Amino acid sequence: MSAWKELTTLSEWQEVLDRSEEKPAVILKHSTTCPVSASALDEYEQYLSGTHNEAVDYFLVKVIESRPVSNQIAEDLGIKHASPQILYFKNKESIWNTSHWSVTNKHMSAVLD
Repeated sequence: MSAWKELTTLSEWQEVLDRSEEKPAVILKHSTTCPVSASALDEYEQYLSGTHNEAVDYFLVKVIESRPVSNQIAEDLGIKHASPQILYFKNKESIWNTSHWSVTNKHMSAVLD
């Protein structure tokens, strides 16, 4: 079982955004058709399968299948969309984000742990 939950609706995203005032969250924006994104998903799951920051909630959004959610995340956090892209936020504000080949287990560990 994954340590992340998939977000597929705008109401789920709004709940996560609102909850970020109490608990930070990370979202991986993932394209199911992109090899770079497949690599980023592997890195995300490697990070989560090891010793990871449990004070954070983890999510995944499939950018093609859930485009309205992906677009709303970009708008609400003020972060230009990329894919793959990882976003770390709390209090409804972005703390850190990176994309493409920078989405690595090592990079996540350095920022989140």
